[in-house]
Amino acid sequence: MKPGPLLTRLELHHLRALDALLSERNATRAAARLGLTQSALSHSLRSLRDVLEDPLFVRGPGGLVPTPRAEALAGPLRRALAELSRALDTQARWDPAQASRRFTLVMGDAFALTLLPTLLALVRAEAPGVELDVRAPPRGQPELGLERLDAEVALGVNFDPLPGQRTRALLPETFACIARADHPALRGGLDLDTYCRLPHALVTPRNDGGSVVDTALAKLGRERRVVLRIEYFLAAPLLVAHSDLLLTLPRRLAEHLEPLAALRVYDPPLALPGFTWRMLWSDRTDEDPACVWLRGLVLRTATADGVEGLDLSPRRPEEQAGVGEG
Repeated sequence: MKPGPLLTRLELHHLRALDALLSERNATRAAARLGLTQSALSHSLRSLRDVLEDPLFVRGPGGLVPTPRAEALAGPLRRALAELSRALDTQARWDPAQASRRFTLVMGDAFALTLLPTLLALVRAEAPGVELDVRAPPRGQPELGLERLDAEVALGVNFDPLPGQRTRALLPETFACIARADHPALRGGLDLDTYCRLPHALVTPRNDGGSVVDTALAKLGRERRVVLRIEYFLAAPLLVAHSDLLLTLPRRLAEHLEPLAALRVYDPPLALPGFTWRMLWSDRTDEDPACVWLRGLVLRTATADGVEGLDLSPRRPEEQAGVGEG
């Protein structure tokens, strides 16, 4: 709703002056309450009278007497100023213990399983009135989710930040391999020949088919056979647990999954580049106290995971590629 023509001609200090005069019924006390000179208060009163076309106050035996128009404004004006004051104070004094708010976070299932348990525990301990709404990144692109879902934070690896978005490093990560715990071909461990001979699953969250593993194998003059391509980080390991497939994926995720399914974690039998989990947020929430608190909690979650939150330089070239799986 657009403001009425009268409101567009008034300023906040005019309304505060009217509220003080209605409360004090005395120009001297009203000026002192607002920290103004009587001349400044008189100027505001003249502006109010001109805009509202009403004298608003007349002199009486006990001081200023409001007109019926001024009396009608007293209650709504006091409530509006009090509501505005509460909103401004809440913004400036964010108290998580007393807060009631819902935050939207954008992340894929791999990040959710890796860090969300600790993050949720911290939120429940510090801000029991806060709710988290975790959404999947559209088309595997967290930067789109941050914009389209009006989210406070996006977490992931591959960002192409849009204008007005900020990013920082969160967790360095490496790769690991998983296979079912009783895999008959891995009783003697996982060497490069076995790795190339066995069938593989490949997680491609952006459905681009990119793989740092195949790039690394090509440099060695080797290759593997990928028999399953899938977009889901958490479905792929469960399929591996019931097949003879190998899967290469982020190490923290692999170690989280190992005790939850009949899986075993192996070191990759070839050198693979590491990558970095990152956090993304918007310029518009950069100084919002509640969002600053939330981002700090995400960094503390990273610390609780055994790695300090790192303020690193922008992505390295190898981090530009897909890392759903190596």
